Amino acid sequence: MLPFTYALRNLFRDKSRLAQTVGGSALVVLLVMAAGALNNGMTEVLSASGSPLNAILLGAGSEESIQRSEIPERTAGIAGAAVQGVAKPLGTTAVSTEIQYMTYLETAPGTRSPGVFRGVTPQALLVHPEVRLLEGRFPAAGEVMVGRLAWRKLHLTAAQLKPGTRLRLDGSDVTVSGTFAAPGTVLESEVWAPLSDIRMLAQRETVSCVVLRLETPDDFAEADLFSKQRLDLELTAIRESDYYAALSSFFRPLRVMTWITAGLVAAGAVFGGLNTLYAAFASRIRELATLQAIGFTRRIILLSLIQESLLACLVGTLVASVLAILFLDGRTIPFSIGAFTVAITPQIACAGLVTGTLLGVFGALPPALRCLRPPLPIALRSA
Repeated sequence: MLPFTYALRNLFRDKSRLAQTVGGSALVVLLVMAAGALNNGMTEVLSASGSPLNAILLGAGSEESIQRSEIPERTAGIAGAAVQGVAKPLGTTAVSTEIQYMTYLETAPGTRSPGVFRGVTPQALLVHPEVRLLEGRFPAAGEVMVGRLAWRKLHLTAAQLKPGTRLRLDGSDVTVSGTFAAPGTVLESEVWAPLSDIRMLAQRETVSCVVLRLETPDDFAEADLFSKQRLDLELTAIRESDYYAALSSFFRPLRVMTWITAGLVAAGAVFGGLNTLYAAFASRIRELATLQAIGFTRRIILLSLIQESLLACLVGTLVASVLAILFLDGRTIPFSIGAFTVAITPQIACAGLVTGTLLGVFGALPPALRCLRPPLPIALRSA
């Protein structure tokens, strides 16, 4: 075996080529980690947003978008009395009437930020138990309560949505009454307001949906039966978890495009790295032939060349991991219906390590085999 120090010393023979190899591998690993983290973040926030204990009653034909749904407001009272299995915490029926509405929030004259607004009543806290008030109070008339990540969705700063801040919503002055958290869900990106306020802003007499909190997931059959029996209400029932699962499928092409984009950029970096290794190894053909002449086999020399490439790629992997933790971990990314937080999990870190290892091993094979292919007499005479 060639000593490990031989491979280590060869790394620093051409510092510019070393920098290119480390930079290329770092770019590829960083892209893989970023694509994986983005995909995981979006998938997890959508899967965690829906509860199998919640049944959503919405207008027939609006299963793909609650915002387009319109049902009579009296549906809540009828469903609460007719559906068996609705939860009753502290003796209160867990039925929430809601309006989902997209509009613009003005923080300053001429500054408009698009956001997702949810018109609610205090009963919304019964069907969304993951919501926790962090600061302030539940909104009254003329007030709004913002999610912990709403500032990111609205392209604002957190200071602009502090409790007590005055804003304009569709020409009406509103005050931020509080901030709430709903960890891991799209609710954190929403702005909640009293149902009556949103109804007036949207200029509608109907509501978007009625959410029922059930005792067990099996009680959904009762809600489904109710929606089919009450033809006059023109309802359809869907599990909240199924609704967000359908949204996750809707965003699948976006996640695929993320991987394709990362793959195309990574391919360019890989080919650039291969050219660098070809140049580095080709300049040492006579040296490699001399090693064969003094007794080292081609397999041993190939292993040493792989060690060089692997060391450089693992350094690049380390650089990419540090960059991912510094600039990606914990960053909030907005998308059409909310925002999600990017997390560099152990699985993402392992994916980066595996990518760097594969780059180091398989990236060195083509140039190394090509340089070791010439017969020994020809290689010894090479320039």
